[in-house]
Amino acid sequence: MQYQDLIDACQQEWHTYTEHDFVQQLATGTLDKQSFLHYLKQDFLFLKHYVRAYALAIYKANSLEDMRQALPTVHALLNSEIAHHVAWCEQWGISEQDMEQEPEDFGTVAYTRFVLDAGMSGDLVSLYSALAPCSIGYAAIGRQLAHQSTTVWEGNPYQTWLKLYSSDDFQTHVAHGAAHFNKLLADIDLNSQKGQQLIDTFRTATRMEIAFWQQGLNQSGAQL
Repeated sequence: MQYQDLIDACQQEWHTYTEHDFVQQLATGTLDKQSFLHYLKQDFLFLKHYVRAYALAIYKANSLEDMRQALPTVHALLNSEIAHHVAWCEQWGISEQDMEQEPEDFGTVAYTRFVLDAGMSGDLVSLYSALAPCSIGYAAIGRQLAHQSTTVWEGNPYQTWLKLYSSDDFQTHVAHGAAHFNKLLADIDLNSQKGQQLIDTFRTATRMEIAFWQQGLNQSGAQL
């Protein structure tokens, strides 16, 4: 099997995730500022756990190749994505230390602990099945949005977010990770018990992504 088989098995959830109103409003620049800020702060907390999950992937790996595959993502998360979120929040006078003290929303707790539990209780491929919707999904969203004319982004207050996830660096990094994930999946029969378990894990993580967008959107009109 391949990761595309996992996407095909949960097309409805995948479409809802990658075409969510939160994403559409980001693309048009109409997303409420409070919604975006809430998302940024919660995603900062999410990414901290995401780093821990990729560190767990190194621990779960049985080969040096698998260990080496996870390490660049740890660095990219710490030095690029998290730094982007910190820089954004600093515009509102919110420091990294403030963000670390931010209470986790229910959706953030549910998603991050699900991913970590998938890794702790399962093997390496189970962990990657829980991690994949985030990285592969954001890359898919970035590609979709990149098809828009860059003039659409001019004046968009969220254009740095749009540029980050549509960038060649991000797309290339995710493509490398997806290729490695496919290698781990290659000997697994889609219709086997293991294959069905991976589909269930991937689907649940995708549903968590939908809930994560929605918890940000629910903040529309809230006070900063």
